[in-house]
Amino acid sequence: MQLIIDRFEGELAVCEYEKGKTLDLPTALLPANAKEGDVLRLTVDREATEQLKNHAESLRKRLFHRETKN
Repeated sequence: MQLIIDRFEGELAVCEYEKGKTLDLPTALLPANAKEGDVLRLTVDREATEQLKNHAESLRKRLFHRETKN
């Protein structure tokens, strides 16, 4: 997905996407050097998603293992 920074309003960046629709994003989520007219790309990071799933599963297994010992 592609977003274009249209303008800044206080702590929000008003971004345009898909046929003029807009989305307000907190400026804290943007790169420090982002400015009006910049194009942002939103992508899915499959590798990071898999790592997060594996970490969560590891935590669940550790928790379950502790509960069965008690």
